[in-house]
Amino acid sequence: MAQELTLICAGPESPRLSELLASASKGRTCHRASWVTEDLRSRRLLVAASIPSSGVNLELYQLLAFLRTHPECLEGSVGGILIDGTGDLYTKAVGRELVLSASRAGCVFPGRPMVEGTGTLRNLTVQARNAGCGLEEAYHLAAADLMERVATFSPPRRRRPKLLVLHASSRSTSNTLALWNGVRSRLEDRCDIVEIGLRNGTMEDCAGCPYTTCLHFGEQGECFYGGVMVREVYPAIREADALVLLCPNYNDALSANLTACINRLTALYRTTSFADKAVFAIVVSGYSGGDIVARQVVSALNMNKGFWLPAGFCLLETANDKGEAMAIPNIESHLESFSRRFDPLFV
Repeated sequence: MAQELTLICAGPESPRLSELLASASKGRTCHRASWVTEDLRSRRLLVAASIPSSGVNLELYQLLAFLRTHPECLEGSVGGILIDGTGDLYTKAVGRELVLSASRAGCVFPGRPMVEGTGTLRNLTVQARNAGCGLEEAYHLAAADLMERVATFSPPRRRRPKLLVLHASSRSTSNTLALWNGVRSRLEDRCDIVEIGLRNGTMEDCAGCPYTTCLHFGEQGECFYGGVMVREVYPAIREADALVLLCPNYNDALSANLTACINRLTALYRTTSFADKAVFAIVVSGYSGGDIVARQVVSALNMNKGFWLPAGFCLLETANDKGEAMAIPNIESHLESFSRRFDPLFV
């Protein structure tokens, strides 16, 4: 059932954004609110902002600061993001910053939770072609669709959810796997868990096959390059209710094998919706930058591939030497808290 939307506008609206919001919200109950003065827990939220060519909207950064310093201010809410840009850069960067910060503040996001309009709207070319309309109309259609999905989203629940855990780490030395084992021990009595290591053997990255080639193999449940992706990962993804990525920070980026795996999901995504599958991540950095890796998970799997994002989807820790992660002060409390973030999967 559709629920009332709460609209939060960060900064002045451009004329194009005002027109977009008026068009997309026709026939829908929509309440404008301030994040400073109102309780935003248990709401259906749409955050909208206009971004100048510099990419810097000062009020939007004030909102980010508020979310990051009020860690439960969006608990129980479901959110979406609408970013209208003057230039052709920074819209997605701003959007994934918002999603990560709002998730850590307790907000849930359906798959594909952001609609962005660059200055030229050329980013909507494919959507316009598929809808048989112009760029402006495609923009309005996408915004209306986002409002509907935010207003109606309900996380799928199972009596015994199936978790797929993907990693490319060594069990003897990995701090990331050590943390996962601590989480797994808290979940395995209630879940069916499959772990797949991508470390051994050759993991071919996506080479950008033509759309028709990718679609052809996707319809067969395969990918041109075969291997562990087709033998193990694709069948496990189809069965899973949630994907858990174990992500050591490699030069402020996902590891090569995890990146290749995400890229290779495209063939399966052509024919299989991931909208009813959640994504979680455990990110361990030797020094800093875990938030950079977490934003990559947001943009690749939530924004692009359409997995839904639970509140607090990501555990972020800093550890370098072997065994250091489990010696982090209060780590058992951190693991317990993160394990509870899986509760929305259960009936």
